[in-house]
Amino acid sequence: MGVLMSKKQQVDKVQKCSAVVSAFKEGLKERPPPAHGAQNTAEPEENLTDCSAEPESSGKGREEGQPPEQGKKGSASLEKEGDCKVNQEAWSRLRDGKGVEPEDLNKAAHQLTPPAFVRPKREANDDEPVEIVLDQREQPVNEEMCEICEVWTADDLFPCRICTRVFHDGCLQEMGYLRKDSLQQMRDTAHTSAGWSCYYCDNVNLLLTEEEMYSLTETFKQCKIIPESCLVSDEFLQYKHFVSKQLSERDLADDQEEEVLAQFSALDPEQKGQIEWTDFLYHESLGVLNKFRSKNSLVRLLTAKERDRARSVYLSLDQDSEGLVLSGEVWRSQQSWFQKHTKEAQSCNVSISHVGPISESSPASSGSNKSREKSPISSGKDDRRQMNWQEFLMESAIYILAARPNSAAVHLRPPL
Repeated sequence: MGVLMSKKQQVDKVQKCSAVVSAFKEGLKERPPPAHGAQNTAEPEENLTDCSAEPESSGKGREEGQPPEQGKKGSASLEKEGDCKVNQEAWSRLRDGKGVEPEDLNKAAHQLTPPAFVRPKREANDDEPVEIVLDQREQPVNEEMCEICEVWTADDLFPCRICTRVFHDGCLQEMGYLRKDSLQQMRDTAHTSAGWSCYYCDNVNLLLTEEEMYSLTETFKQCKIIPESCLVSDEFLQYKHFVSKQLSERDLADDQEEEVLAQFSALDPEQKGQIEWTDFLYHESLGVLNKFRSKNSLVRLLTAKERDRARSVYLSLDQDSEGLVLSGEVWRSQQSWFQKHTKEAQSCNVSISHVGPISESSPASSGSNKSREKSPISSGKDDRRQMNWQEFLMESAIYILAARPNSAAVHLRPPL
């Protein structure tokens, strides 16, 4: 009898919890949608209606003794305030790495932005060397449950190629973490050797600390860069001139301008004549990392999967197993790390993030001994300098990080 009563009590508790959850959900449904227009939410609806209807019925303003010009000014002022609020929200998202809460998503307007993140803090030993053994692969195992719903459903989970997280495509779509085109890209590439980066790893801007992000944001503001807007080549070049004056108090030289325009082309793979905001932000974020972080600090940012792929590439370059590779081969191999989402890349067995195809002319091919002696030197550096595994990893770390985003753009152009 006591057992039966305890079971009845458990059932009662479950029913009460279910009732509370149902009431909470009903309360969420009854919540009014968030206001996206005027800043003063306490303003009565009639005033908003009058402002929006002013252009259509200018006679009303004349009947009340108000010139039509004032009505137009009021409408323009309201519109300007709305633009200012949108810009402020964009700056806030850029500063904090914060998106829109799931219940506030305006899916009809495709307002799908990533969730909130906590920016990292640098450790005291961040610049100290870190020992990564070459012949000891880490082979990290992916998590078993979806990062979002924490449910296991075997083949329906899509892994990230950078970290060990896995996701349901339905969860990503429901939470608004990815747009429809990005979801299809994930389905096409996540289970191939090309791989797919989750929304944590795709956004390399999240590698910046709060101090680094503040410095970058201030530079954007001083150069009047509007967040979440596209940039054309003239704006990109003007921005680079501004940064050059800040750093060296002089304009870019002609050869530097050519390099900037070449980087613009790399960020615009579809040749639209403009670069997307996310691609520009990722490029500048990598520039901050490359400028202010030591190479040891960049190596510490690599994940176990990235280190294993780096091992594969290094061993493919070290054909004679001497433990050394030529620096020229390293520089040339960097050119293929950004060949993304191609059939050849998906069939490649050796990759760093999105490593391109290993062809006969590639230094990683079986004929690399000939390329060491006869291939033309195009980097302008000492291509015959020998590099060990640790030096290879330090020189390659920034480009491995730059290959994280799923975008086809090359966010950090390797030296030619």
